[in-house]
Amino acid sequence: EPRLLILDEPTEGIQPSIIKDIGRVIRSLADHGQQGQPPMAIVLVEQYYDFAAALADQYLVMERGEIVMRGRGADMAANGVRERLSI
Repeated sequence: EPRLLILDEPTEGIQPSIIKDIGRVIRSLADHGQQGQPPMAIVLVEQYYDFAAALADQYLVMERGEIVMRGRGADMAANGVRERLSI
């Protein structure tokens, strides 16, 4: 009965059609949990902005190990998160 799922770049090297499936599963776990369990907290570390923005309830942007931005997922675009990222 896990309550926390930690994912480190689950889209790395995955074809786009599968990435959409991964996103649907993550959203379902965050909203409904797994097989009758309560919703699950999910920590997602991701460099693919669009994927992260579509799933984020809250976000943190880190630079050299320090948090430099944080906020609500719905505010990522307005807060200029995409422009802050460099890969």
